[in-house]
Amino acid sequence: MARAWPRSLFLGAPTASMGPLLLLLLGTSVFFQSDAVEVDVKDGANATCLYANWMMKFLITYETNSSDYKNTTLNLSSSVTHDGSVCGNDTKAALLAVQFGEGHSWSVNFTKTNETYQGDFITFTYNTNDTTVFPDAKRKGPVTIVVKDTMQPVQLNNVFVCHNTDFLEAESVTQIFWNVTVQAFVQNGTIGKKESRCPADTPTSAPTVPPTVANVTTAATTTTSPAPTTAPKPVENPETGNYSLKSGNKTCLLANVGLQLNVSQDKPLLININPKTTSADGACGNTTATLKLNDGNSTLIGFTFVVKNVSKTAQKFYLKEVNVTLLNRLNGSVISNADNRNFSKWDAFLGTSYMCQKEQTLEISDNIQIHTFNLWIQPFLVEENKFSTAQECSLDDDDILIPIVVGAALAGLIAIIVLAYIIGRRKSYAGYQTL
Repeated sequence: MARAWPRSLFLGAPTASMGPLLLLLLGTSVFFQSDAVEVDVKDGANATCLYANWMMKFLITYETNSSDYKNTTLNLSSSVTHDGSVCGNDTKAALLAVQFGEGHSWSVNFTKTNETYQGDFITFTYNTNDTTVFPDAKRKGPVTIVVKDTMQPVQLNNVFVCHNTDFLEAESVTQIFWNVTVQAFVQNGTIGKKESRCPADTPTSAPTVPPTVANVTTAATTTTSPAPTTAPKPVENPETGNYSLKSGNKTCLLANVGLQLNVSQDKPLLININPKTTSADGACGNTTATLKLNDGNSTLIGFTFVVKNVSKTAQKFYLKEVNVTLLNRLNGSVISNADNRNFSKWDAFLGTSYMCQKEQTLEISDNIQIHTFNLWIQPFLVEENKFSTAQECSLDDDDILIPIVVGAALAGLIAIIVLAYIIGRRKSYAGYQTL
């Protein structure tokens, strides 16, 4: 038997040892209410054998009826069931299972040794028949993702606690967890008092720490919330990252780019995306491609490219949509989220690549900009893992054009001087012949 209580994020945890639950901050001025789940699995003697309290949500990329790809967020609903959860024993795995929304479910099984227990596999099923979350999904019905749990072995009788955000990415799905408290194979029905913390937590990393952003340069200022363009630049430009996606064994997308976020909150924040801690995910298609970058579980950036017809025989690709989500590494709260689906940039003929070495600015919202450096992108028709011939941006063309114009002007000036000299010489010679 199991009991599950969806707990409002504003209510706090049931015991002092679990720490209070947090407010989830969305943007800079409003609060977004999310739900935590608490499951207490009982054995035949009505004693607790498996306990868990955690928060999670899912970022999913799916194909639409028009063969485009969209990003959507699936949150836990206020009504959660727990059918199928079992205690487990020395020979049988414990199972924590929940069901929510319109046909969505999530579960994790736990195995044990004589001294430790740990998570084994996580199974997540989302149902694209849920038109609220997937209003125009091309594929209908349940989709199941199975991924290996990254949980480290925990001493038996200890409670595993992780306030920090953890991410699992597989098959166009990002699972996000935070404020996790769990104990499998509970002995004698009593939750352990000793905690085993995840490596990301520190002894003082309680989820009441105010939101912070990794890799941030804070601009010193005495004014309030200046526009992103007023924030001074870091001393150095961001390092250029090399990202790629594969479809099967074949590379289908290549991207080289340095990325810098410019965020206006209480203070202007400049964030250089570190390619050494950034992973790439996404999806390739014939007419739509999506590149999702995850900078160490604190910054999520999604780029969507589409193909358009420019004539009966020619097609171009271009950047259509960019999504930015800033997360608090400590507690999973959303510091800021913005999306712009109306871009028409970085266009080049299909089968070629687009290059722009100069800085460009993408206006995502009033509060968020992305600055790009040393951009080289090819989201379609990649051959032999190499970029095709590049079409350069007008900014780079201007740099080439300026020396050409200056050189032409100098050449013209020299020609005029030589011509004047020749004319002068001829006049002098003519005068000499007259004498």
